Amino acid sequence: MPTRILPAVGDADAVRSITTLLSQLPDAEPVAPVVDSTQLIDTLARLAAESVDELPEVVVVHERIGPVPALELIREVALRFPAVGVILVTSDASPGLFQAAMDYGARGLVALPLSYEELASRVQAVAQWSVGVRRHLGAGGDVFTGVGGTVVTVSGAKGGTGATLTAIQLALAAQASGRSTALVDMDLQTGDIASYLDVQFRRSVVDLAAINDISPRVLADAVFRHDTGLALLLAPAEGERGEDVTDRAARQIVSALRSRYEVVVIDCGAQLGGAGAAAVEMADRALLVTTPDVVAVRGAKRAVRMWDRLQIRKAEETTVVVNRHSRGTEIQPPLIQRITGTTVAATAIPANFKELQSVVDAGRIHELENKSSVKQALWGLAGELGLVKVPEGAQKAGRFRAGDRGSVSFRRRKDGGG
Repeated sequence: MPTRILPAVGDADAVRSITTLLSQLPDAEPVAPVVDSTQLIDTLARLAAESVDELPEVVVVHERIGPVPALELIREVALRFPAVGVILVTSDASPGLFQAAMDYGARGLVALPLSYEELASRVQAVAQWSVGVRRHLGAGGDVFTGVGGTVVTVSGAKGGTGATLTAIQLALAAQASGRSTALVDMDLQTGDIASYLDVQFRRSVVDLAAINDISPRVLADAVFRHDTGLALLLAPAEGERGEDVTDRAARQIVSALRSRYEVVVIDCGAQLGGAGAAAVEMADRALLVTTPDVVAVRGAKRAVRMWDRLQIRKAEETTVVVNRHSRGTEIQPPLIQRITGTTVAATAIPANFKELQSVVDAGRIHELENKSSVKQALWGLAGELGLVKVPEGAQKAGRFRAGDRGSVSFRRRKDGGG
C-alpha cells in the first residue's frame, strides 16, 4: 500500500525541492502541497470528515511554514489527528530543537539541505508508526474523531455590542440540544461570563497557561461545571493575570478543549490580544457581533481589515452577527455585509433590552424566558451555525422551541430581520 505524504511548505523553492524528493521515494504517494498552516488544518479536517482512512500517513512540515509557527502547528496536528505522523524539515538539527519537536508531537526530524537517504528513512519509519497506530486502535473506529469538536469564537466590533450575551446563549443552546459544550472567557482583562452566570470560582484559564501537556484530568480540574451542564473556563478575577495566557498557551488550551467537547464557544471580547487572535485563527466559525450604528459598523470593518492584515482571518471567512436590530434602523444587514465584506448571519438579534434587564441584573442570564424574542433569535442563530443537534423529524417541521431538551428555536427569516 502506498504511503500518502502531505507536504506543508510555504516557500516556493522548498516546495519544488521537497516534492521532487518525495516523488522519488519507493511506494510514496505525495499529494498536492499546502502552503500555510490554515490550509493544512483545513485539508486534514476535510479528509477526516470524509473518512479517517482518507488521512495521509505522513505530513512533512517545513520550518518556515506560517502564519502559525512550525512547532505550534505540529502540536495542533498531533492533538487533532493523532494517527498522522509529522516530520519537521529544518535547518537547525541541534539536540535542543530535536527534543522540542518530539515534545510538540513530531515523529521525526530531517535536516536541511535535504538528503534522499535521510528523508526516505524518516518517511518509512513514520509511515510504519502511523499504520501501526491505526491498526492498534482500529482504523475507522470511534477513536479517530479527526476534526474534533466545533470551535466558535465570538468577538465584539467594539465594547458593548453584546458579544458575551451572544456567546453564552449559543453555548446554552448547544448544551440544551444534547451536545457537550464548553464556554470559554478569553476576554482576559474584562471578561464578564462569571458575572452573567453568577458563579464564584477559584480556577481560571490562567491555570492552564503554563502547562505543556493538558490532560483530561488537568482540564477537568480547571473548568467550572455550571448548573446548566456547561463547562466554564473563566477569565481570571485579576485582569492583569491575563497576560500569562500567551498565543501559544491559547492554542494548547483550545486544542485540548476541542478534543474533549463537541462544541467550544469562546468569548474573545472586543480587544484583540495574542490569545484571542490565536483562538480566532483556530476557530471553525469566527463571529463578529455589531450593532446597526455607524460607530459599531466602522469598528467591525476595522476589525475585519486588521484580522486580514495579520493573517488571522479572511473577511469572507468571518460571519457578522447584527445585534439590536429593528426594521426602522437605517443601517440594515445587507449594507453591513457590503461595508465589511463578510458574510452576515441570516438571523439578526432584535433590540429588546427590557427582556434582558432583570436576568442581567440578577446574574441569571441562563434563566432568560423561552418566549423572549432575544433568546429565540440567539438560539435560532445556534441552529443556523449548526451548533445544535436537530431531533428526528424536526427539520421537516422547521421550528423548534427554545429551552426544550434536544431542540432549539430556529426560524429562518428571508429578510434577515429580527
